Amino acid sequence: MIQIKNLSITHKKDLRVMIQDFSCVLNPGDKAVIVGEEGNGKSTLLKWLYDPGFIEEYAEAAGERTVAGERLAYLPQELPKEQKGKTVYEYFAEEPAFYEKSPKELGKLARDFHVPQDFFYGEQPMGTLSGGEKVKVQMMRLLLGEPTVLLLDEPSNDIDVETLEWMEEMLNAWEHIVLFISHDEMLIENTANMVIHLEQIRRKTMTRFTVAHMPYQRYLEERRNRFDKQEQQALNERREKQIRDEKFSRVYQSVDYALGSISRQCPSKARLLKKKMHAVKAMEKRFQREDGEMTEMPEEESAIYFKLGDKSAAIPSGKGVIDYTLARLCTPGGDRVLAENIRLLVRGPEKVCIVGGNGAGKTTLLKRMAEELLGREDIHAEYMPQNYEDLLELEMTPVDYLDTSGEKEERTRIRTYLGSLKYTADEMDHPIAQLSGGQKAKVLLLKMSLSGANVLLLDEPTRNFSPLSGPVIRRMLAEFPGAIISISHDRKYIDEVCDKVYRLTKEGLV
Repeated sequence: MIQIKNLSITHKKDLRVMIQDFSCVLNPGDKAVIVGEEGNGKSTLLKWLYDPGFIEEYAEAAGERTVAGERLAYLPQELPKEQKGKTVYEYFAEEPAFYEKSPKELGKLARDFHVPQDFFYGEQPMGTLSGGEKVKVQMMRLLLGEPTVLLLDEPSNDIDVETLEWMEEMLNAWEHIVLFISHDEMLIENTANMVIHLEQIRRKTMTRFTVAHMPYQRYLEERRNRFDKQEQQALNERREKQIRDEKFSRVYQSVDYALGSISRQCPSKARLLKKKMHAVKAMEKRFQREDGEMTEMPEEESAIYFKLGDKSAAIPSGKGVIDYTLARLCTPGGDRVLAENIRLLVRGPEKVCIVGGNGAGKTTLLKRMAEELLGREDIHAEYMPQNYEDLLELEMTPVDYLDTSGEKEERTRIRTYLGSLKYTADEMDHPIAQLSGGQKAKVLLLKMSLSGANVLLLDEPTRNFSPLSGPVIRRMLAEFPGAIISISHDRKYIDEVCDKVYRLTKEGLV
């Protein structure tokens, strides 16, 4: 059992309360997903639960955690920098349980994760693995230690569909505790039996949390029904109040007029009218008390609002965006052939997705295409890499990074756009390094939009957006009037956004 009691977490830089008075109990068999918008403290909560020292650099926490008797395993959102220079074998060798496993047990783990049998002994540096391979290696090492609690921050990031399906089976069969964050709505829908929803309402000045012991879809439906019912009741009460107030106003004005116009020669009438006015004022006080008990309009964290590209980004249907051919695709070091006889033809505003196993070379291929398209003058292409740090200046603030002129009008416009993406004024002045993965992704998408690009190359574009932001992001990309060439394992993104899907194999794009 894990127990969290009265946990409050405050950001050190701007003293913003991220989580307040949060309490929760997790028991064996619970598969709890943490949902909430980007920057709401989901990853911070997971880090604190694993080791409170993990958040000391940027946040202060007060509260109790009870994890006695449990063996905790934590998957971070990104591979730690100090691990990137180690070989795969050195990384596994740091886990004592690695040496206790038989070849048969290691072989089964390799099959489950769709990697070669000798993968554990590889000499490839961890930093050169594909995004999905990094996640697989970390998950495999966690499972070697036979934990009783899995704390997983975006375990679905970048892993191929086959491994995603295995992960769903594994989580559903897991008899212990799982607490995870994921952007993959399908993974959440297929595995979670408990929802922890972290919200920041009233322009991020007030925090709220909900703990619901039910599947995700049912939670969303019940929440929506509850909010709709509360809103309808609140509207009905306000309509009744308006009718009541209008009647009261007429009565008050009538008595007040009569009092003002009564003659001094009619003292008995004046006394009666004064008694009536006293009763009217008593009624007014009663109405005020009743108004204080009215059903409140439901408050929920508003969804992001964002439009990617305008009419100027439209591409004619016959326009040749790319006709790319490559005889041989090799690893960045050139020591291994990944695929041969590659050809991709994209015309007009097509939305193309490239899928394939981890390590197949998708990211390498997209980078090669980006090198060609970014230099073209007849189109305006922008590239969003899998690793945001390849483009972002982490020490800059979002406003400084997006500002190209230094003019006051542009900075004001940038702040307005960031506000529509649910950045607070303080977050706009945070170094990008302190932002969540989803907030960093928003900066890159906003940069693309401001640039006027009509061709987007996107490597896992939805990987760090919450399941609450996901539908908005997918709709935004589907409505983009230009062309998109992307890599994704997000099944909802593939279904809702992409016109064509290609699988990268050793024989090329199929």
